[in-house]
Amino acid sequence: MGNTFYFTWEPALMHWLQIHMDTLAVHLASFITLFGEELVMVLVLGYVYWCYNKDMGIYLGTNFCMAGLWNPMLKNIFMRRRPYFDHAGVQCLKPVEAGADLYDINAQGFSFPSGHSSNAATVYGSMARFSRKKRFAIAAVILTFLVGISRFCLGVHYPTDVFCGWFLGLFAIYFTPWLSSRFSRKWRFYLVMVLLSLPGCLYCHTTDYYTALGMSIGFFAGNLFEEKYVRFENTRNPVQILLRLAGGGVVYFGLNILLKLPFDPVFLASSTPLSYSVRVIRYAVILFVIVAVYPWSFGRFTRVRPTT
Repeated sequence: MGNTFYFTWEPALMHWLQIHMDTLAVHLASFITLFGEELVMVLVLGYVYWCYNKDMGIYLGTNFCMAGLWNPMLKNIFMRRRPYFDHAGVQCLKPVEAGADLYDINAQGFSFPSGHSSNAATVYGSMARFSRKKRFAIAAVILTFLVGISRFCLGVHYPTDVFCGWFLGLFAIYFTPWLSSRFSRKWRFYLVMVLLSLPGCLYCHTTDYYTALGMSIGFFAGNLFEEKYVRFENTRNPVQILLRLAGGGVVYFGLNILLKLPFDPVFLASSTPLSYSVRVIRYAVILFVIVAVYPWSFGRFTRVRPTT
């Protein structure tokens, strides 16, 4: 299943890199790639939104949601197989789904473009563009570059997957704010962005699209609800920051587990319209809670100091 296309230099470069990588280099690449994964993205977005700067968090979250939707929409059009599927000289050193068959494309996903690369470019690039501070720009370039390089060093992406992932991230951080500025009402912008992404339901057969769709719906609805009814304040108090991040982690992962309990694991793993619908609803609920409901507790159980 899927398509194979590449430049001849790509698998050759990946093979050359891997034969020169020792155990330490593999561990280092595996660590660096974490900075483009969901867990770290949620942690960064949670810190920025709950603690550092709520407006920046909304900016990051909106760009991240859109890049997260466009990436699997493109993947399911090109349906590019991962490089280790077709090249004996390329090893998979860190699978996308560790517990699944390496050659199960439904579990491991398609290759083009790189989701980790677009995630890094979108989130870290958005931080740099919003803040307009040199240190954020330097960190964004370094982290985005290293995450992308780690992906083809680990054998899970071609270099062209990474290049296009970077481009997609840059597109998201420029196009999304531009389009937002064309709407006088935020809810109209959110509605248009969701409607533009819905065609993916007609052809996407990987769970990453439905996860991103649910996250986007929950984030957008949560932001509108929070602005109208919650209006929490940021904090620079170290204790409150730790409490907010710890509590947010418990809520995020706890809800993820709790909302799976009513369903059979086989059903959740199936590629059916109903299981996809459940995934969308599950992630929409999770994001709505952590964006709008969980912050309601900040002013009730802690004394919040306004951002300076």
